Amino acid sequence: MAAGAAGMVLGKPLERWDFGNTADLIKGIPQDLFAELCEQIIQYLQGQNPGVDTLALCRRLQAAGIDMVASDLTKVVNVVSFVFRIAAKNKFSSEELSNRLGNAVGTLPKQAVQVIRHVWNEQGKSITEEAKNVVAAGQLIDFQWKLGMAVSSDSCKSLKSPYVTIAVKVADASGHITSKTFEMTVAQFQNFYSNFKEMAAVLETV
Repeated sequence: MAAGAAGMVLGKPLERWDFGNTADLIKGIPQDLFAELCEQIIQYLQGQNPGVDTLALCRRLQAAGIDMVASDLTKVVNVVSFVFRIAAKNKFSSEELSNRLGNAVGTLPKQAVQVIRHVWNEQGKSITEEAKNVVAAGQLIDFQWKLGMAVSSDSCKSLKSPYVTIAVKVADASGHITSKTFEMTVAQFQNFYSNFKEMAAVLETV
């Protein structure tokens, strides 16, 4: 398909991609780590892994002497995930994908385009419609709780009151994994549990 045709889907022009300053962030990532990042995103979209651990990748970049924070790496994950999602939705060939990347605002490094094209060519076709629909809302990766005794808390009226700490790990629609921790009083946790029990009962009827 010609480059001009690659910009059309069902007779409608596709918007020109704008990578902005994310292109500069990608330039600072070594090719091997960028390839690993792309593969993790593809595997996430395939439903083969729970998400992309940007904190772990960020530590590896920093260990290699590359100055990059987790929030910047998250931007890269979001952009690459967007590229793969649009490519899957529109069933782009690797050539069509390269054309779109080449016409984007904020041009990506040539090596990065080659990596994206290669990963897409090798693994992109295995992204099913079902997998795309499931990950669109994000996923709960891990859920943990523990019971403790309050020493100092805004929500407990007196010291030595029991409380529950909840720790959740979630992957957003792009596959970026984040962890959240929060406290509940026992009454709040009981209400929380009751809501989950109601959801479980509804799911059993589906």
